[in-house]
Amino acid sequence: MKFHSETVPHTSELHLFVSDLNRSTHFYKEMIGFKILMKSNDTVVFTTNGKTPLLTIEESSRIRSYPSTGLYHFALLVPERKHLANVLTHLLSTGYPLQGASDHDVSEAIYLGDPDGNGIEIYADRPANEWNWEEDQVVMTTKALNVEELMKKASGGMKELPENTVLGHVHLQVSDLKEAKDFYQKGLGLQIVSQIGHDAIFASYGGYHHHIGLNTWQSAGALPPAEKSTGLKWFSIVFKNNLERNKRVEQVKKFSNVWEKDEDFYTNDPSGNMIRLSLKK
Repeated sequence: MKFHSETVPHTSELHLFVSDLNRSTHFYKEMIGFKILMKSNDTVVFTTNGKTPLLTIEESSRIRSYPSTGLYHFALLVPERKHLANVLTHLLSTGYPLQGASDHDVSEAIYLGDPDGNGIEIYADRPANEWNWEEDQVVMTTKALNVEELMKKASGGMKELPENTVLGHVHLQVSDLKEAKDFYQKGLGLQIVSQIGHDAIFASYGGYHHHIGLNTWQSAGALPPAEKSTGLKWFSIVFKNNLERNKRVEQVKKFSNVWEKDEDFYTNDPSGNMIRLSLKK
């Protein structure tokens, strides 16, 4: 997972608002396979390795309205194809409804929603040397996942996600694609590696197929949801050192306000999606 290592800036953690903490805690623990790291009256922090926060859920009574900008889905990257097969085996055994299963050439993925409709992708990458590039653009397609072939890799049920599962990427709904592109490319320094028509772009650090996805499929011209609505509170991008992070902070200030809290910097993209700029701990 070199694209989520200390040498490359990458997505690392996500904070969501949910409408029913107990219901969502059960879902993320029993259905998805997270471990509980910390718990309070209104917040639960999940991990896969027992020490590093990956997902935090916080209870809120405000339901996200649509159309709005915000989270399209967050994506959990499992280390190997066999792990994806085990996740799929587990989900099928529970009868929980899936929303899709796709082969993107660079990866294989399954899709579902949490109890509040927050989109989740669970995926395994194909080896990077098998990705096809046309100049500086990676070839990503969407075709049906060969479930029968994938399931040959299954090695039984899955109680927990593998400990080195990471937040592979975050896909966001934005209001204006050009504004978003300028912010993520010129502000945060991501490379645009794929564009689908006038509706979606994918961006990454270090030659990954994408750390960030942006689309206007259902959100063109939309406003952000009301504060503390179910859905995204923030996601984090981790930088390897202060020099690199400070460089990005200064660039982002040309596009948006930046504030500091607990040794991290925060900003909002032009569509109101909050980002935490962190250092590797």
